[in-house]
Amino acid sequence: MIFIKLLKKILFVILIILVILCGIVYGISKAKYNGDIKKCLASIVSRFFGKVDTKYVLIMGVSEDISAELTDTIMLAGYNPNKGKAFLVSIPRDTFVGESEARGRANDKINAQYSRGVDKTVKAVEGLTNIKIDNYIVVKTSMLVEIVDLIGGIEFDVPIKMDYDDPTQDLHIHLEKGVQTINGDKAEQLLRFRHNNNGTSYPVSYGDNDIGRMRTQREFMKTVAKQTLRVENITKIKKIINTVSSNLITDLDTKEMMAYVPHLAVFDIENLKTEKVTGQNKYLNGISFFIADEQETKELIKNLVNEINT
Repeated sequence: MIFIKLLKKILFVILIILVILCGIVYGISKAKYNGDIKKCLASIVSRFFGKVDTKYVLIMGVSEDISAELTDTIMLAGYNPNKGKAFLVSIPRDTFVGESEARGRANDKINAQYSRGVDKTVKAVEGLTNIKIDNYIVVKTSMLVEIVDLIGGIEFDVPIKMDYDDPTQDLHIHLEKGVQTINGDKAEQLLRFRHNNNGTSYPVSYGDNDIGRMRTQREFMKTVAKQTLRVENITKIKKIINTVSSNLITDLDTKEMMAYVPHLAVFDIENLKTEKVTGQNKYLNGISFFIADEQETKELIKNLVNEINT
C-alpha cells in the first residue's frame, strides 16, 4: 500500500514536470520561433544529443525479386542539418567501375559490387565521385511499399502510361499517366518500371530507360518524404520507425541517427536538390554499360557539396 502511494506521488511529480516543460517549450516557441513548436522541440532535442555535422551517406536499394544480391538503386546523399540543405544523386546501376573497358564484364557493373561486400560499393562510389562517404544505408525495396500503405497512399504524378508484364517474376505493371493516389502495390510497379511491353520507355526529354527510371525514383522518394512528414502521420511514427528498422542495414548507430531526427522533422523538402550522374550508354564485349563522365561527375558533386555548406 505504501509502495502504491509512493508510486502515485512519483508519477504525479513526473506529470507536473512534463506540464512545466510543455509550457516552457510553448513559451520559447512563441517568443523565439514565431509559434513554431516543431522548431523549438528540434532545438531542445538537438542540444541534448549534441552538435551534428554535414554527412554524406550512400543509399542502396537491394533487389528482392532475384536470387543474386544486386543494388537495384544507388544514390549518394549529402545533408547539412545546420543549413537545412541536402542533395540526392542517382548513380546508374549499369555504371562501369572496372579497370579496363577492353576487358569489361558483367561483374564490372556497379550494381554487382554489393555481392562482394558493401564496402566494395562504397569504394566504387568514392572513386567515381571523389568524396569520402561517412556511412551507408541498405534498404529492401519493399520498405517504401510498406510505408506508402501505412500512411494511406501518396499523391503522385505518374510521368507516362506504364504497361508491362513479366510472368517469370510475377511482375505486372499497369499504371495510367497523371496525378493519382499511389498505394503500396502501385508504388512497387512504379519503382520497378523500365519499359513497356512494346519496347517503348520514357521519352528522351524526360530521360529514357534507366535514366527515366532513376528520375521517377528520386521524385517519388521526395514525395514520400514530404507526405510522410505531415502532421497527421505523427500518430503513426512508431509503426513507420518499426517498418524502417526491419528493412534497414546501416553502420549508423542509434544515438547518431537520433541526433539527426529533430533536424529532419523540420527539414523543408524543397531544399532537397536531386541530380544524376552524367555519361553515355555503351556496349563492352556485348554487355550494356553506362560509362560515367568522371570529370563532370566530380565537378557536379563538388558544386553540390559547396551548395549545401554555404
